[in-house]
Amino acid sequence: MEGFRISPLCLLLLLCCWAPIGESKYLKYKDPNQPLSVRIHDLMHRMTLEEKIGQMIQIDLTVATPEVMKKYFIGSLLSGGGHGPAPNASAETWVNTVNGLQNGSLSTRLGIPMIYGIDAVHGHNNVYNATIFPHNVGLGATRQVCRDPRWGRCYESYSEDHTLVQAMTEIIPGLQGDIPAGYPKGVPYVDYGTKVAACAKHFVGDGGTHNGINENNTIINYHGLLSIHMPAYYDSIIKGVSTIMVSYSSWNGKKMHANYNLVTKFLKNHLKFRGFVISDWEGLDRITTPPHANYSYSVQAGIHAGIDMVMIPYNYTEFINDLTYQINNKIIPMSRINDAVERILRVKFTMGLFEHPLADLSLSNLLGCKMHRELAREAVRKSLVLLKNGKSPDKPLLPLPKKASQAILVAGPMLITWVTNVVGGRSHGRDRVETTSQVE
Repeated sequence: MEGFRISPLCLLLLLCCWAPIGESKYLKYKDPNQPLSVRIHDLMHRMTLEEKIGQMIQIDLTVATPEVMKKYFIGSLLSGGGHGPAPNASAETWVNTVNGLQNGSLSTRLGIPMIYGIDAVHGHNNVYNATIFPHNVGLGATRQVCRDPRWGRCYESYSEDHTLVQAMTEIIPGLQGDIPAGYPKGVPYVDYGTKVAACAKHFVGDGGTHNGINENNTIINYHGLLSIHMPAYYDSIIKGVSTIMVSYSSWNGKKMHANYNLVTKFLKNHLKFRGFVISDWEGLDRITTPPHANYSYSVQAGIHAGIDMVMIPYNYTEFINDLTYQINNKIIPMSRINDAVERILRVKFTMGLFEHPLADLSLSNLLGCKMHRELAREAVRKSLVLLKNGKSPDKPLLPLPKKASQAILVAGPMLITWVTNVVGGRSHGRDRVETTSQVE
């Protein structure tokens, strides 16, 4: 309007009135009182393709920076191969490192927090002074062993008896919290006050490979697969497990990372698993022989099979470029991407990451505490198995007399490893405790 003027004072007042409106804009996905489905759909409606692809990526700590997290909208980090922020890093160093990277994620346009993954099968041995428990095979050793002792990762198996493995899925509520009565089946559950999201692995038939060869072929019919190797996954899903990792191995010649029938049709559609499916370390690469021989095909096969989050862990830009091209050229449908991102966001919301994205030191006083160490030692004592008691059943060696008249020598390389690994019950930073050979 001609002749209309706004004084500097009025302009300042208008700006002061406008500022709170922009800052307090209501976003449904940030409202914890909204239903889970509403929060997920509201956030997804706001996301670009670039942001969705970023959520499907998990990279290693060694290549992560706050700038990388922000630029590529990275959905997850992991500590792989013993990687940590520093040798013998303290809890405070871990918290500061993770929070620094999380702040990179929170500074993005939508502020979607990242999820931090650790390979802590029997204790978080990347954290100095953490309590370490026996391997899974030790926890199940009072009954049976794995299906084929030649398998190089036999220590990751609780037992060859699937009923025992099913019983051991109680570790899931131990990690995630007890699922409430009436909670919908298949939906991930995490009591995020002091709990973490759990991962069931490796789907499926990992320990039944031919001749026990690691990452090899599990030769078994469909009935055998379901009755022997699948039951523990039923229990895991009922208990609200958040994520499931796919195996490097094959089933009757079909790579699990490319197995649409088992990952999507059976696990997701039939068993109603609604958490997210994650690849193993460079799992897409190993769809081909040799690995990474045809990465575009591997991306297509793996994402089509139903893998939602990809453990890349280093060359994430190659994955971004390949997947973007295949989506834009209708090779991979957008519906598959939306399914993956919806599942990832569901886990993040149920973990409470949007309300509590940053780590703190409130529980650091419990790290390596006496109660935890005693529990680990109790687990060791109860996992011991006597294979043979003396040369003859008529002359058992044990129990030893209370007053032995002769000195007793206990020796052997395997004993040395055992003493270090589990009797000590503690972690020594980045050392791979399962391969150490020194007695302390």
